[in-house]
Amino acid sequence: MSEHLQKKAKTVSLWGGRFTGKVDPLMEKFNASISFDKRMAQADVVGSQAYAKALCLSGIINEKERDALVNGLQQVGEEWKNGTFEISPRDEDIHTANERRLTEIIGSDIGGKLHTGRSRNDQVATDIRIWLRDEARVLLNILKEFIKCIVERAKKEIDVLMPGYTHLQRAQPIRWSHWLLSYAFYFKADVERLEQLISRCNRLPLGSGALAGNPFTVDREFLAKELGFEDVVPNSLYGVGDRDYIAEFLFWSSLTMCHLSRWAEDLIIYSTAEFNFVVLADAYSTGSSLMPQKKNSDSLELIRGKSGRVFGDMTGFLMTLKGLPSTYNKDLQEDKEPLFDAYDTLNGVLQISTGVLATLTIKKDNMLKALSPDMLATDLAEYLVRKGVPFRETHNIAGRAVRLAEERGVGMNELKLEDFQNLHELFTEDVYDIFKYEKSVENRNAIGGTSRKTVEAQIALLEKWLN
Repeated sequence: MSEHLQKKAKTVSLWGGRFTGKVDPLMEKFNASISFDKRMAQADVVGSQAYAKALCLSGIINEKERDALVNGLQQVGEEWKNGTFEISPRDEDIHTANERRLTEIIGSDIGGKLHTGRSRNDQVATDIRIWLRDEARVLLNILKEFIKCIVERAKKEIDVLMPGYTHLQRAQPIRWSHWLLSYAFYFKADVERLEQLISRCNRLPLGSGALAGNPFTVDREFLAKELGFEDVVPNSLYGVGDRDYIAEFLFWSSLTMCHLSRWAEDLIIYSTAEFNFVVLADAYSTGSSLMPQKKNSDSLELIRGKSGRVFGDMTGFLMTLKGLPSTYNKDLQEDKEPLFDAYDTLNGVLQISTGVLATLTIKKDNMLKALSPDMLATDLAEYLVRKGVPFRETHNIAGRAVRLAEERGVGMNELKLEDFQNLHELFTEDVYDIFKYEKSVENRNAIGGTSRKTVEAQIALLEKWLN
């Protein structure tokens, strides 16, 4: 760098002119956000490049100055990419850091024009929206890969039967694939919600100024097109003060983590010796420092545990947001750390979840052995319904059959025909046909049910959606 540019690149605060006293060094540290908002470095660069072009279109700078700004910012971005960008102790935030480095490269005569008509209020709002929009699309792809893994296993293991549970009590026979797909549909809804969130986030606040708007008639529609936004934020006060898209992302993260936590909890239960339905791969398990026999499902337990962390990100930020007066307040600097933390947690958890499921071993014989005749009590009631008996009556009859089998210490399928006929005269020899688990499953053949045909339809629906 030439001596002339070095002199002109003297580091100054973006807001120092009004003050004469020195800022307490502790306050400088307290006020700084560069340690975490540097993640938005590239978003800040592209936003500034677009703004330089808009200033040129407005006649504030000429084409030569525009090109110097755009090229200088490109160099700043490259330094961030290759890890050579050096943060100065006076770099309060990513905006200060990038502008400081820009003036070192091209001088302050030109670099000092970049912020014309722009405030850090609309600048940071733009940076966050760009960052979240782009990174949320990464999460979309990871989540879809997880769903794809679920669907592939469901397709391959469609013949495996297992107990379905309500209240954590054995309820009715279902297909293992049916259980898998239930979570695929939870996660499909999460994908759809995130896509909607991205669209709402993808609105341009740049050109709002500090709060009242831009005085240089910058073309905000040009800026929106240049930066890939769907539209502009139509009110400048709203533009600088809105963080609903972050609150919404944190809620989305919390709900998705809730689904992942429930999925993990099911598998934790299924992996216990008491159930012994599934075995986690060694790659996603750990042992005990004391008990040599232990194989712990720590991957799943951490997924379950990290849900609380993400819930905390959401509730903490909402408490910050709820008492703020309109437009921008410094409290909004507290939006980024929970946002980044929730994003990083989801990113890691989704990849671990995919690995867990892809390498999981199922014990289909144990699943089948866990089925018991009492789980077909509803089928017994439905047997009489098909012979014209009202369901409320058949429900009572089936319950009495369950009690009778329990009193005798036998399976319901071991009751004699005479026992059934004492409960209702319409029982005949074919009543024993209902005590077949495959038949029970195949009877659940309405859309969404657990029969082979309906499960195959669910797989086809998800495959079509994924493709």
